[in-house]
Amino acid sequence: MNVNTSRRGFLKGAAATGAVLVVGLRPDGALAASGNPTMLTPFVQIGSDGSVTAIIKHFEMGQGPATGLSTLIAEEMGLSMDQIGYDFAPSNPQIYNNTLFGPMQGTGGSTAMANSYLQYRQAGAAARDMLLQAAAQAWGADVSDLSFADGMISGAGKSAPLGDFVEAAAALEAPAEPRLKDPSEFRLIGNPDVRRLDSAAKGNGTAMFAMDIQRPNQMIAMIARPEQQRATAVSVDASGAEGIKGFISAGVLPNKAGVAVFAESTWAAMQARNAISVEWDTSNAETRSSDQIEAEIRAALEAEPTYNVNDADVMAVRAAIDGADTVVEETFYFPLLAHAPMEPLNCTIEQTEDGGILMHDGCQIPTLPHGALAEIFGVPFEKVQIRTVLAGGSFGRRATPQADYQVEAAMAFTLTDRSRPVHLVWSREDDLRSGYYRPAFGHKVRVGLDGSGNIVGWEHRVAGQSIMKGTPFEAFAVQNGIDHSSVEGTVDSPYQIPMASFGLTDTEKATSTLWWRAVGHTHTAYVMEVMMDMAAVAVGIDPVDFRLSYLNGDGPDQQRKAAVLQLAAEKANWGNAPAGRSQGIAVHKSFNSYVAEVVEISGTAEDGIKIEKVTCAVDCGVAVNPDVIKAQMEGAIGYGIGHNMRDKITLTEGVVDQFNFPDYEPLRISDIQEIEVHIVPSAEPPTGVGEPGTPPAAPALANAIAAASNLRIATLPMNDNGASFV
Repeated sequence: MNVNTSRRGFLKGAAATGAVLVVGLRPDGALAASGNPTMLTPFVQIGSDGSVTAIIKHFEMGQGPATGLSTLIAEEMGLSMDQIGYDFAPSNPQIYNNTLFGPMQGTGGSTAMANSYLQYRQAGAAARDMLLQAAAQAWGADVSDLSFADGMISGAGKSAPLGDFVEAAAALEAPAEPRLKDPSEFRLIGNPDVRRLDSAAKGNGTAMFAMDIQRPNQMIAMIARPEQQRATAVSVDASGAEGIKGFISAGVLPNKAGVAVFAESTWAAMQARNAISVEWDTSNAETRSSDQIEAEIRAALEAEPTYNVNDADVMAVRAAIDGADTVVEETFYFPLLAHAPMEPLNCTIEQTEDGGILMHDGCQIPTLPHGALAEIFGVPFEKVQIRTVLAGGSFGRRATPQADYQVEAAMAFTLTDRSRPVHLVWSREDDLRSGYYRPAFGHKVRVGLDGSGNIVGWEHRVAGQSIMKGTPFEAFAVQNGIDHSSVEGTVDSPYQIPMASFGLTDTEKATSTLWWRAVGHTHTAYVMEVMMDMAAVAVGIDPVDFRLSYLNGDGPDQQRKAAVLQLAAEKANWGNAPAGRSQGIAVHKSFNSYVAEVVEISGTAEDGIKIEKVTCAVDCGVAVNPDVIKAQMEGAIGYGIGHNMRDKITLTEGVVDQFNFPDYEPLRISDIQEIEVHIVPSAEPPTGVGEPGTPPAAPALANAIAAASNLRIATLPMNDNGASFV
């Protein structure tokens, strides 16, 4: 990486505690060149008291960037983890852009570490070198004779804390190329004993989540929304709420998408919302039920696909399959799914003294609501501030292209005189009944195999509701009419399958659709891995050996995917399950990480299945925080298994049937007895860990069920299709 530096990378702040050293990088990842300081990207701030703070540009929803990015700075500076703190970056896409997203600040796609690994290491290394240079000048010593460890600079017979040199360092030119540590020098990166920085605060209740925000004199807003999507509010009669203690007012939102109810407390707002009467215009509302939506998708799978995704000779593929010795085929259906984070959506909005707007939010993609708020309030972009705090989960829900809940809060705020902050709160029922969903999808696959058990043709049709079409992301996310998120994990699979064709047909959206943890991989991995199992069983080949035969190339995709497959099989003692137990395996690449999982169960589909153990192998490049990686794999496995075991969102004449966790039941800790995670040692650049553990989980369970009961589950959730769980 080319590094152009100047003293602009080190800003001397006028802080009450004394000098402050701020080290920054340009948006392209290089250390900041001379120019307007407002264009810098500060990642590490050092006070004259020796305090070091990592400025985290990716929000924290439990996936660990606050710890991971702080680790990188602490590593290069020679600090221990208890000598560094963190704070979240303000919203500024020119400064804090996600370089994998383009000119946008945001978190998603498991990109936090992949985007920021070198940025944060360079920031820490530059700060270290500048402080050493300042100490060398103060002591009349050579920089090479000095060392930096645990916040102390030593050498030339002297020792002093780093805070003694902050002011002098702020006046120096930055090093042209700060030296990054060789991996052999790492003390923190890859250390399994490094624990999360946010655990203590979350454990003792001092951590600040969006729901915890309490601004002086704030009021609560809740939104009455139509039961059917695309219905609009015509009028509201709030007379029924006037006797409720704490009720303030109610009004139709400017976009007519709902009615804002204001009260002094959340409970009063809930009661008042139940008491008002809203007239809805349902002339353009969704009226289809789930069986109709499923029928439309299944019909699309029987017709010729709209798009030939990989430009294959479809007729030749079909001929190869028709002439095969063995043909395996199946049609799959995946229902709508809710994200269901533990902390429901909420944010707080207020007006600043200079007429600007400040929003407090567990904000996943700040650029989207930032621009929306500037437009709604008619203020310059720079007069909008977004203060990001912790979020209690997201799984994609807090990052909609329309910035839905933030826009709701803004529009509700426009109905007031702006003298009081407004805290918008969604209930759990709001989240499940009025939110965004993993779209419904179907797949139809035909696989032909010759007499030796080799695949000679693979025809794969996908039909479902596009996430990207009709959104601001369509321009770059949809190419030649194809929304890649609908087919990712199929056409780009590392499996080297001969004579393969992939087709796609879009169907009409019944609800607002959104990326869900692992996006398209949540259904494509299931289909690919169940079909690979079905093909292996049909020709009498061990499922692991069968998969390896299509990963025998010398490309990194094949080698890395094969390695995690073999590691998971080895650690799970594949093929040698204890008496009364059965195993299933799946392996998938997503977000540039490779994950294989073996699910071991006892019991049968008829008598009740118990998930005894899940063995996971993951290759995510350099493992910055092994403890975080293991936690993310465990959580992702539970998320993928839990939702596919028993969950679905269904519609009756356009109205969502599910209300709360009793009828949309999250995974329970008792559902999986044991999870074991093995991390592949790697020198490759870090890749994603927040999502890649989810895609292989459900197909590995499905394959275990098939091994135990000869039941192939092609329509989800599993407990609707012959599988019971204990």
